[in-house]
Amino acid sequence: MGTIHLFRKPQRSFFGKLLQEFRLVAADRRSWKILLFGAINLICTGFLLMWCSSTNSIALTAYTYLTIFDLFSLMTCLISYWVMMRKPSPVYSFGFERLEVLAVFASTVLAQLGALFILKESAERFLEQPEIHTGRLLVGTFVALSFNLFTMLSIRNKPFAYVSEAASTSWLQEHVADLSRSLCGIIPGLSSIFLPRMNPFVLIDLAGAFALCITYMLIEINNYFAVDTASAIAIALMTFGTMYPMSVYSGKVLLQTTPPHVIGQLDKLIREVSTLDGVLEVRNEHFWTLGFGSLSLRVQLTITYISYRKGPKFQASDLADLAA
Repeated sequence: MGTIHLFRKPQRSFFGKLLQEFRLVAADRRSWKILLFGAINLICTGFLLMWCSSTNSIALTAYTYLTIFDLFSLMTCLISYWVMMRKPSPVYSFGFERLEVLAVFASTVLAQLGALFILKESAERFLEQPEIHTGRLLVGTFVALSFNLFTMLSIRNKPFAYVSEAASTSWLQEHVADLSRSLCGIIPGLSSIFLPRMNPFVLIDLAGAFALCITYMLIEINNYFAVDTASAIAIALMTFGTMYPMSVYSGKVLLQTTPPHVIGQLDKLIREVSTLDGVLEVRNEHFWTLGFGSLSLRVQLTITYISYRKGPKFQASDLADLAA
């Protein structure tokens, strides 16, 4: 027999806690637009998947996966709003910013897994190419393109916007950048759009829609059904090449690696701290990216004990000023 607690507060289940946090996010008016776009995304994805089945087009399926990725992007944006509302706790003293990094990493990895699945299905189709029905192929292409572009241009997704700028350029961006320099040399007014590099998500949406349009024309003119499989491979490779640099960048943040561009500044900081009066030893220094745009520093200092009357020669604020 145990102690009976008459007025003990019942423990909430995992789904209860999740519902409570969702209500916290939904209370913000900025989240209503994201929830609306999420509902439209589910409807649009459902129609696209039905059209993929009716047309038997694997290229349209590969392009539909970009719409599913948009749903993950919207969920990441909601997580970003939730992180801004939550304050650091004794358990999570650094806050919850790493959830944004984890959401970006998971979204990009899932997109790459979808691309690998398309490559596997495309390899099987090369052995026995089925007939492609083009009745809804072009309609599905423009529906997916319009929704993807409208979502990206209407909603400011802070985590993905940061990663797309901080991560290294993809091979698709590099090739388009070469063409853009040549084009901007002829028409300088386009430099603000195409340079220094295009948005990778907009670029892959436009490139995928272009591949599907070529697929539609070749099938309608010559009944060349193999071009659908070739377009699916091209879209899958572009998806993988676009998401891979973002996965690498967010993965390094999760592993708490030191950003390469601050290694020189970190060495200079450690040398300046070691020359302060009262500092005997500086060791176990670690400088890492906590979240997107926020850095953290951990270091162990050995200092001499000085009485309060004489005044301390080294204070914690000195290190904070140097870190800033």
